[in-house]
Amino acid sequence: MTHAHRPTLVSRRFSTPRQQTHYLESGPTDGPLMVFLHGWPCTGLMWRAQLTAFAAEGWHCVAPDLRGYGDSFAPEASDDYTIEAVVADLVELHDHLGGRPAIWVGHDWGSAVAAALSAHQPERSRGVVLTSLAYQPDGFALPTLVPLIDRTIYPAASYPDGQWDYFRYYTTHFPVAVADLDADHGASLASIFRSGNPEGVGKVSPNALVTRNGGRFGAAHRAPPTQADPAIWPPADFDVLVQQFRRRGFRAACAWYLNDAANIAYALGAPEDGRLLLPVLFINGEFDPICSITGNRQGDPMRAACADLTVTSLPAGHWLPQECKAEHIDAIRGWLQSHNL
Repeated sequence: MTHAHRPTLVSRRFSTPRQQTHYLESGPTDGPLMVFLHGWPCTGLMWRAQLTAFAAEGWHCVAPDLRGYGDSFAPEASDDYTIEAVVADLVELHDHLGGRPAIWVGHDWGSAVAAALSAHQPERSRGVVLTSLAYQPDGFALPTLVPLIDRTIYPAASYPDGQWDYFRYYTTHFPVAVADLDADHGASLASIFRSGNPEGVGKVSPNALVTRNGGRFGAAHRAPPTQADPAIWPPADFDVLVQQFRRRGFRAACAWYLNDAANIAYALGAPEDGRLLLPVLFINGEFDPICSITGNRQGDPMRAACADLTVTSLPAGHWLPQECKAEHIDAIRGWLQSHNL
């Protein structure tokens, strides 16, 4: 009796004079290319379920550790963590992988990168999947996000930055924010990766209270002892993630939040005003307290900027690709089939 071959994840390294990127690869290298881009605070390993599923269906699947993360390079300067710089890394990686137009799948900051790459280099993209973060054609940055805040939940007088207060806190208290996360890497990561809670819908998010609490973890300045949720990260993969953050710390990952002006300028330089003419799938987490586009205006710029947009919602929080692995894969598969991609 033979068993179907289960694709393995192969660890690869790629270097140019500018950068060194570590990536995971699975599936036939002559298959159509699908590239998975993680967000904060993840690595390519977050996509294990998706890589395995699509590789088994004949896709050439690649998941890099973006700059500052995992086993990829981490420059010292905070202004090296712009979307433009990350896109340049991925353009070099894409050329190395053969340069054929790809499906780009993003989550969180990875969605901002996938959309920006598809806007600036449309010939490299056949379609883009954005998860848990809507495309902001004028740049993913506080000046573009704050005007879209739901002021019925976050009155401007009390919550000027709404659910994005944690983002503001990086720009005002960066060394403290990083030190708090670095105080206990395992507990920080376990406390961050929690499943979505329907009870939180329509209520003030803890992320809106970071500044007034004096940091993500308040006066303690460290995460409380927390057990990781094995439904989100397989325990062995979570152990790898913790080891990588112990080695490197959170500074590089959090430096991504310090480049609003550069990210806006880059976005405004895109052809067609950043309009995406190729097929776009947005997968929304209904219980995402920061990024859900249900019942608010956060998705409006994306709707206006995408010529062929499909929106689907899943009952999940922000870590949707890991909370709802099978459903996330099914949503992508269905969209690929409906668009003959």
